[in-house]
Amino acid sequence: MNREKLITVTGAGGFIGGHLVRRLLADGHTAIRAVDIKPLAEWYQRLPQVENLSLDLRDKDNCYQACKNAGWVFNLACDMGGMGFIETSKAACMLSVLINTHLLMAARDCAVQRFFYASTACVYNAAKQNVPGVAALKESDVYPAMPEDGYGWEKLFSERMCRHFSEDFGLEIRIARFHNVYGPHGTWDGGREKAPAAICRKVILAKLDGRHEIEIWGDGEQTRSFMFIDDGVEGTLRLMHSAVAEPLNIGSDTLCSVNQLVDIVEEIAGIRLERTYIADAPQGVRGRNSDNTLIRERLGWAPGVPLEVGMEKTYRWIHDEIVRSRGPGAAK
Repeated sequence: MNREKLITVTGAGGFIGGHLVRRLLADGHTAIRAVDIKPLAEWYQRLPQVENLSLDLRDKDNCYQACKNAGWVFNLACDMGGMGFIETSKAACMLSVLINTHLLMAARDCAVQRFFYASTACVYNAAKQNVPGVAALKESDVYPAMPEDGYGWEKLFSERMCRHFSEDFGLEIRIARFHNVYGPHGTWDGGREKAPAAICRKVILAKLDGRHEIEIWGDGEQTRSFMFIDDGVEGTLRLMHSAVAEPLNIGSDTLCSVNQLVDIVEEIAGIRLERTYIADAPQGVRGRNSDNTLIRERLGWAPGVPLEVGMEKTYRWIHDEIVRSRGPGAAK
């Protein structure tokens, strides 16, 4: 990709999008359009070197504005969050289909060269994720279709739409199925945060407030693989530069229970907490892991940042954010 050719990143005020814009700048790209629905002041990362636009991409005309003169489009825009949000906001998640529909139409009509779609491991068949010691999910495990209700169905439908825009109109498509991306500069409270950020917040607050206790959703034995943001961005760029047209897992293949994740954060914090389990809280599938056979075959690479390393960076950032929000004298 010519570093002077315009690249559009949607969802740029969010977590992955903000990190992607920063990486593109570091790689020497000089023409970047960053788009997000949030007001500019609310973006997690807003970089003055790029064109920053606050646009609601559910609106078709805004999608044409976002895609105008762009060579590549990275679509990371959607209405989503952690399991607490996904399980209680299914209609809101489904409405994100408008974003991908209108962006694909705009990309086709604006002669975009390559279009990236950020999908999710939530597209996988739930029947293959019903035990903690789950077999790692291959890309082919998405069918027969039984994805996460709401969010997963929208993502799977949008994957199919991308495929058909490629078949019918020749639009070059790249699709990543992200597995539980975490790291600094993302949501850590308010109900949309995911497990790594939520656990960091709970442990930090317990330590700051002198309460040696923590609430855990479910029994803590549910498992996931967690991928640090740097690996997510690296995988995204490698996929975009590749000739891989089919959906590809981008995720860690290290399986970890929620209880083990709490262990890691407690070790970082230097504290041990009494655990209370909330049986009726949203939990999602019982187990989920990424099979990285195909990404190693096709890209010669796979995510590799150790969970302990990524979680320490995440913990330190969230700790500083909490202390800053509390004002002077909050740190202990």
